[in-house]
Amino acid sequence: MNPQSFEAIRPYLLPVLYGVVLVAVLPLIVGYIILLERKVMADMQARLGPMRVGPHGLLQPLADGVKLMIKEDIIPEAADFWVFWLAPLITFLGGMTALAAMAFGPVFQIADLNIGVLFILGVSSMGIYGIVLGGWASNSHYSLLGAMRSAAQLVSYETAAGMALVTALLLGGSLSMRNLVEAQQRSGVWFIFLAPIAFFIYLIASIAETNRSPFDLPEAESELVAGYMTEYSGFRWVIFMMAEYANVIVVSGLATTLFLGGWLRPFASFHAHLPGSAIDILDAVPGLILLLVAGYCFWRTPKQPVQIQKAVMALFGFICLGLAGALTLPLSSAFAAWMPGIHGAFWFLAKIFVYVYGFLWFRFTFPRYRFDQLMRLGWHFLIPLSLVNVMGVGIALVLHQQAGWGLAGALTLTTFGTLVIAGWLVAVSERHERELLTPASLAGGD
Repeated sequence: MNPQSFEAIRPYLLPVLYGVVLVAVLPLIVGYIILLERKVMADMQARLGPMRVGPHGLLQPLADGVKLMIKEDIIPEAADFWVFWLAPLITFLGGMTALAAMAFGPVFQIADLNIGVLFILGVSSMGIYGIVLGGWASNSHYSLLGAMRSAAQLVSYETAAGMALVTALLLGGSLSMRNLVEAQQRSGVWFIFLAPIAFFIYLIASIAETNRSPFDLPEAESELVAGYMTEYSGFRWVIFMMAEYANVIVVSGLATTLFLGGWLRPFASFHAHLPGSAIDILDAVPGLILLLVAGYCFWRTPKQPVQIQKAVMALFGFICLGLAGALTLPLSSAFAAWMPGIHGAFWFLAKIFVYVYGFLWFRFTFPRYRFDQLMRLGWHFLIPLSLVNVMGVGIALVLHQQAGWGLAGALTLTTFGTLVIAGWLVAVSERHERELLTPASLAGGD
């Protein structure tokens, strides 16, 4: 290849490499999120969870993948073959394509779009077409009902989620994922502290959008067997599950970028204003965390009952030790240029992990909503609250820019007013619920 040709394709090499890494690693990440989910559920129920495959069940995702790859793939006789076949791919491609504009750090990003937020929202929303088509093509009443529930649920909560994101966009003044993180770095405060109500709205709406419990009515096994996935098996079922968890990563990444500082470590602004301050000890936290995990793996290695389990536990220890070394290396002046990329990716993934853990915690804590309760929460509470919150943040910005108010003071005032309106909405909803349950209404109801 001549130098001119190489220079022509050079700008595309890293994005292509990032895309290949993302496609190759995502199934493994999904498998271990599912393992974490099972372990968290077992812990909350005083059980051990998967323990058979590998030490502490660490190789369970690999065994599940092999099992599902060789499992019989059944297509119902009356199903629409091509639509049934394409539906999971549509849902999966929506979630995967949305990750292309996600900034996993100041370096790892496939495409830095100036309309990154709109691109992610638009592409990820296409996944609902796969769910609806899969439910319809299955020729099953359970699947069709699950698909219709999912469509209604997405319409109900997409509006609230979008309005919550508008709040962060007003504060950041950009639609670029990178610019939004840099805006939080310049302001010295994450947007979750300036707009906590918007983050709360987005948290609830993101759980509902991804069909996660307690909003998993499209997959309610007690009513619909498995909802829109009832007739799917084998590898097609895996694609639907990977799409669901890819969307979980997408909404977690959006929340991290717009409200939790993206790849910025806690108190990142201190380094900009006071370089060399004591707070910079946080730069050593990533390497220290993985070093402790490696030490735990080595400590547990001789306690494993089987030789292969000892080997796997030791292997995990060496992997964590190598990652700890990679995260510690930029602390030296010779490799200081690597610090933003390596540590930025660590903090971004750590925040996503915390957000995803919240999804798991909610699933095993709160009971499932009835469908009418789910609709009422979206239309009667979250959407009005999100509209009021956007107007409140807009008023605060006007007071800050035109009247000279401090931004923190103006936002505190409008946030308090929004909370008052939220209390009023809750009171109205409770009064309406009581009226529906009065003996007169029950006796005269149809």
